[in-house]
Amino acid sequence: MGATMNPPNMSNAQAPQRRRGRWQLILIVLMVIGPMILATGMYKLQFWVPDGRSYHGELIGNGQGRADLGVQADEQRWQMLVTAPKECSVDCQQLVYLARQIQVGLNRDAARASHALAVAQPLSADYDAKLKREYPQLQRYPLDLGTYNKAVEGKSAAQLWIIDPHGNLVLRYGPTVKGKDLLNDLRHLLKLSNIG
Repeated sequence: MGATMNPPNMSNAQAPQRRRGRWQLILIVLMVIGPMILATGMYKLQFWVPDGRSYHGELIGNGQGRADLGVQADEQRWQMLVTAPKECSVDCQQLVYLARQIQVGLNRDAARASHALAVAQPLSADYDAKLKREYPQLQRYPLDLGTYNKAVEGKSAAQLWIIDPHGNLVLRYGPTVKGKDLLNDLRHLLKLSNIG
């Protein structure tokens, strides 16, 4: 009569391995999800956000588009759009001039960008004639003042906007912007962009 042998109890030996395996799984999940949680917290709570930036204008990161400014256009290139909610006075005219000079300054990338003017009031006859004569590539649009005022929250000065080929607002500049800063920003955007 043979004695039956019971196999040794292995559950005690496998318990430490199971615990170690669970800890490894938890660590892997934390390595994947942890950075996302940290990044979300940094964005929402604004901590550890670097103070330095590489652009000179005001970044528009709220998803607004050209239509939100009250301008209806179908431009498929990068665009420097000057908006004038009042008459196109000295500041507005300076920004229009600057936009044209920046486009020329883009050299080989000039075809990837355009310059435009959107006004809420009719231009003076002299300035209108000057634009037709000296700015033949300038695109002109009417500006819906009600829509524009909602978008800019009471800023009544002329503004210059950089708009991407999908019509999204990227950067905004006031009338005191320096041409070199604007040119550097636009060159940087064109360098990083595969569109337009």
